[in-house]
Amino acid sequence: MARFAAICGILLLWSGTVGLAPHAGGAAAVPPPAVGPDPAHDPPRTLDTAGLPAPRLRAEAAVVYDPASHEILWESNSLSPRPIASITKVMTALVFLEQQPDLDADVVVSRRDVRRASTTYLRRGERVALYDVLHLALVASDNTAARLLARVSPWGTRGFVEQMNATAAAMGLRGTAFTEPSGLDSGNVSTAYDVSRLIAEATRRPVISTIMRKRSHNLETSRRRLRVRSTNDLLRGRLLIHGGKTGYINASGYCLATVVKLPDRDPLSIVVLGAGSNARRFGEVRRLADWVSEHGAALDPPAISPAD
Repeated sequence: MARFAAICGILLLWSGTVGLAPHAGGAAAVPPPAVGPDPAHDPPRTLDTAGLPAPRLRAEAAVVYDPASHEILWESNSLSPRPIASITKVMTALVFLEQQPDLDADVVVSRRDVRRASTTYLRRGERVALYDVLHLALVASDNTAARLLARVSPWGTRGFVEQMNATAAAMGLRGTAFTEPSGLDSGNVSTAYDVSRLIAEATRRPVISTIMRKRSHNLETSRRRLRVRSTNDLLRGRLLIHGGKTGYINASGYCLATVVKLPDRDPLSIVVLGAGSNARRFGEVRRLADWVSEHGAALDPPAISPAD
């Protein structure tokens, strides 16, 4: 019994010593883990590229943004608000999926959905699964599909637009405002920088990223079978695309937001707003991707040598 008591006493003494060890002898406490930048509140760090040749671009605004480091590698008028046309549909998809809807559920296309929709594959009275509606909005840039998502949401169309603006505010997209869910209204405005963060956030959502990477999609309504092709021509090229969305109305010019994976780099958001033609917006994104690849070493932070 005496031996058991002695052993217990030693164990208690040892455990107490271990518990006090980090503070023994006035040793410094372990510092808390470092906290990275908060993109919703902290401005991005813009790299100094004065010593590099500038990429040849004619778009009204553009940016190359690294979401992992919260750095702008290159920009031109990236904080100037402009109409963004169908890039609006990226926010529409994000907000719609916030409610975790049943994407297998069918919805009916209404007269209001198709009225002056410009680009649409849907017809009034057709039944279609929400899964396919989401594809139509993001792959084919179907305006009726975007309106339909907003209308059948728990908030209704007006409340849905309010939710889009609330989400933009929560993300810290200070140059962004929405008036409707499709992008047909020139009142849907944003900046190249805000759009770069929006498209980066969208590609983190598996459902959206998977859809935006599709070159085409087959679907069946209550009346017809359809096959739609992606409006993003980069998906049929040499770049590795994680997601992207086109946009065009007269007020916006040709726009493109995309997330590109380049060798030995984290994925980058590359955004071009107000390009002069459909082909030029894709060419200018390729040119920016090539510029980063060519000057990659100069864009990386200098290595820190260990202390002697």
